[in-house]
Amino acid sequence: MADPSVSFNTIADQKYKAGPYIVNTYLANKEKAAELENDKGCKTIGKALLRCTELRQKYMKLSCQHNQATSIDFTDDEWKFKLGSDGVYVLYKEPDKQVSNSPTFCEFCSDFFFILDTIADGPVKTWAYRRLEYLDTSWKMNALANEQKEMLESRMVPHRDLYNVYKVDGHVHLASAMNEKHLLRFIKYKLKTEPDRVVIVRDGKELTLRQVFDSLNLTVYDLSIDTLDMHVQKDEYRRFDRFNLKYNPVGESRLREIFLKTDNYMHGAFFAEITKEVISDLEQTKYQMAEYRVSIYGRSRDEWDKLAAWVIDNNILSDKVRWLIQIPRLYNVYRVNGILSNFGELLENVFEPLFEVTCNPDSHPKLHLFLQRVVGLDSVDDESKCGCQIRADLPAPHGWDSDKNPPYAYYCYHLMANLCPLNQLRSSRGQSALVFRPHSGEAGNGTDNLAAAFLSAQSINHGALLHKAPALQYLYYLEQIGLAMSPLSNNALFEVYKYIPFNTFFQRGLNVALSTDDPLQLHYTKEPLMEEYSVATQIWKYSSVDMCEIAKNSVIQSGFSKEDKEQWIGEDGPETEKTNIPPSRLEYRKETLAKEKSIVVEMSRQ
Repeated sequence: MADPSVSFNTIADQKYKAGPYIVNTYLANKEKAAELENDKGCKTIGKALLRCTELRQKYMKLSCQHNQATSIDFTDDEWKFKLGSDGVYVLYKEPDKQVSNSPTFCEFCSDFFFILDTIADGPVKTWAYRRLEYLDTSWKMNALANEQKEMLESRMVPHRDLYNVYKVDGHVHLASAMNEKHLLRFIKYKLKTEPDRVVIVRDGKELTLRQVFDSLNLTVYDLSIDTLDMHVQKDEYRRFDRFNLKYNPVGESRLREIFLKTDNYMHGAFFAEITKEVISDLEQTKYQMAEYRVSIYGRSRDEWDKLAAWVIDNNILSDKVRWLIQIPRLYNVYRVNGILSNFGELLENVFEPLFEVTCNPDSHPKLHLFLQRVVGLDSVDDESKCGCQIRADLPAPHGWDSDKNPPYAYYCYHLMANLCPLNQLRSSRGQSALVFRPHSGEAGNGTDNLAAAFLSAQSINHGALLHKAPALQYLYYLEQIGLAMSPLSNNALFEVYKYIPFNTFFQRGLNVALSTDDPLQLHYTKEPLMEEYSVATQIWKYSSVDMCEIAKNSVIQSGFSKEDKEQWIGEDGPETEKTNIPPSRLEYRKETLAKEKSIVVEMSRQ
């Protein structure tokens, strides 16, 4: 018989000696071996991807971010809480019988590194890339076959079009929710009507609004859009530090404190007024909703009460508005300035009031009312900053007393882990659970950050850097993790509009939605969300059906109640009569996702 180490070409050259039977046998054995090797590779890939999805589902269940019921009854008033030595709160009735259903930090690190190893594996990346390419081709084939049919079906739906379907701006910072012209008009109005109102204290001296502007050598007549200088220009491209300075009117931080802060000498009176004007404009658009982000810094425990009092006392409430609490990753700044001694203090300042009001609503009555409209937590800062890498041997929060900022994944773990007991407690008592929806994948080391968010977050903001990690992008697709993307924001700061992957993600079937991020720095009209839809439609040639699907995604991602969502898009999933999405498009998305999931499951069983 032929030596198996001899190449096929050698055997073919000698076939007159070996005969056709041996050649054919060799070919058959070679094909069988390759097929067997391929089956083993597919099984390994399928198991790895399936394991990744199971890990995410484990964390979502523990943190109750998908409204799962907890297995323990926490309705008894005897339950108490305390921050453990590992930086995660525990619940107990007796000190020696603590209940903690939170994952440990070592467990999270192990799972996190498994995700990173999986998405970095060559065969997994190749396989995921090919599946994504298949989704691209599938979309093009569906468009060629059904585009006209979809348009006809859409036109047969009465009353509905882009303006008459519900859409949610799921990522907008309250301090920049107004456009620049609106803020300019408001500042001028206050200078004319309340020039002698004391607005700030500097060096122990109270200053009126007139005195502040006199010190800047500015009058009402001098003020203009160009004077405010809050719109993003070319100089801010890839310079997040300069972008943050655009929050300061006329480049002056004291004007930001006067007009755009909730906690100042006037208890945020001016900011409350202009916020109510923004909400009034929103209420005039029947089908638009918003989820505004306001900050809790973690510098002191009374921040929650001050913020709640600002919202409740100024009656900044609307059925069209929900709130997310953004927690800036600025521990290092607070540590250097002597505000905090360690990272554990930041966690206590963020979570202690939440546990107190959950156990006893009367302890913080205004916060209790405010939390009924709060849907989750956000984590924000410049992702392009270089920091240390997460490791299982990093210090616990109370041991993190250096001036360095913890890694992004460290923040994600401790925010998510503390949501586990908090949400279990709140859900058991009939109170709304809080989700985790951080900024992720906007800049910097996006892959690591996106992997941490994959495990810990219900959905994310941005996510543009997913295009660099095909395996992780495929996992986000399989799990339908929401991406509230802001192309105009990315265009101004990090990438030219046409290269932003929003359209690619949409066509492949990822759960993407448009959001505004910072209208003050980016938009020009009273309806910034419609600006986002308009520009996206012009650049990527979207049809009415495409835009309505994006609007539907925004509702699904949002933190509005189940009853609201059923009223807006349908009770048993999206309905054509409410979303203006034709049945053929809905069926295509459903079947494609189900097919991809079944392929992964079948591969893992081979």
